[in-house]
Amino acid sequence: MMDRNMVAVAILAAGKGTRMKSNLPKVLHTLGGRSLVQRVLDSCHLIAPSRKLIIIGYEGEQVKQSFEDTSSLEFVEQKEQLGTGHAIQQLLPHLQGFNGDLFVLNGDAPLLRPETLEKLLHIHQKNHNAATLLTANLPNPKGYGRVFCDGNNYVSQIVEDRDCNAAQKKNHRVNGGIYCFNWPKLAQVLPKLSTNNDQQEYYLTEVVDYLNPVMAVDVEDYYEINGINDRYQLSEANDILQDRIKKHWMNAGVTMIDPDSITIDDTVTLAPDVILEPQTHLRGKTCIGSKSRIGPGSLIENSSVGEQVTVLYSVITDSEVADNCRVGPYTHLRGEAKIEQSCRIGNFVEIKKTQVGTKSNVAHLSYLGDATLGKQVNVGAGTITANYDGYQKHQTIIGDRTKTGANSVFVAPVTLGEEVTVAAGSVVTNDVPDHALVIARQRQRIIEDWKAKMAQKQS
Repeated sequence: MMDRNMVAVAILAAGKGTRMKSNLPKVLHTLGGRSLVQRVLDSCHLIAPSRKLIIIGYEGEQVKQSFEDTSSLEFVEQKEQLGTGHAIQQLLPHLQGFNGDLFVLNGDAPLLRPETLEKLLHIHQKNHNAATLLTANLPNPKGYGRVFCDGNNYVSQIVEDRDCNAAQKKNHRVNGGIYCFNWPKLAQVLPKLSTNNDQQEYYLTEVVDYLNPVMAVDVEDYYEINGINDRYQLSEANDILQDRIKKHWMNAGVTMIDPDSITIDDTVTLAPDVILEPQTHLRGKTCIGSKSRIGPGSLIENSSVGEQVTVLYSVITDSEVADNCRVGPYTHLRGEAKIEQSCRIGNFVEIKKTQVGTKSNVAHLSYLGDATLGKQVNVGAGTITANYDGYQKHQTIIGDRTKTGANSVFVAPVTLGEEVTVAAGSVVTNDVPDHALVIARQRQRIIEDWKAKMAQKQS
């Protein structure tokens, strides 16, 4: 049985990542809506470490600030980047008196599965290893350190790629850079590390020469050990992540038409019988209900969409859409818009921080901001809530079963009662009682033969 209470995790996040060609630290580049280092940290949830340490260096303050909740994290500074061994040496004063197991993970390896770490810990503790490392058999191992084992997967030697001779390079078992150590044993040998290598750095792999036993565990999916060093590798990782996510949801009963054109963050939740049309993009903490049809050409981010909803060529962010609604084409819901059941939100409509009541229609060419609409409201084409006076935002309230005429403007703050009818072209500045007709426009004037009279004046 694994002892998770005595597990610590250290994530290497000190490098600059020069090949990214960016002022942003490499580990803060994003993949599927989360930073690389956040993804690595999230992969630890099954092993539930009692301590989580992040080794920072280049732009370390940026890395600190990227974590909303830093209370559970410990940051360890590596002032000079002198290799992985040197980075782990910085932990010595921080883990003094710690007697458990230490995972060492790379902050730029975001495809690691939580189940893999759980398996690594199980094998490590079951065999009472001094160290257990994750390895992979790569078709093309160029660039990776080679791991040499006996028939029982006990490690005899690790040789970095640049230090391998021709015979050693034929070995396809590589070091994934992911380790589980018995910390007290590791702490004893860390001071012995040398820089006797091509890069003149302190390699963590050298500890294998001093620890016993050391075991290798091969990962089934070798993509899990992929590190990110440049933008192309970041795009490759995105392809791998998207393939995983889409396979998962299709196996769970989601239909995807042209999956290659669809992107889904792994924080998204989809119910069975959802249909995703081409060019649909789902991001953040988005949830889509059963039998909803999303797309084509739609973006939904950090929003919930109920059951049997259609969203066509539209953008929804930070909002809620209840069951049986129709949204789009070309609708924009944002800023905590809340659309209740059986509503129709149509062509070229923008809704911001507004609640639209059940069975209401906002069919076309309208802007509703900072408003509350009751049930069965019908919003005519071109209706606008003028919610901003240049200094503050104000509320518009529209009661149940009210109908607004085309090109109506409501100058907030203003309240319309129930079953109000608003004449087309009205600019409403005062509250309107229930069951009223409001006409707020100048009386039409007709000047006959105006064109001829104007021409006569100009002659």
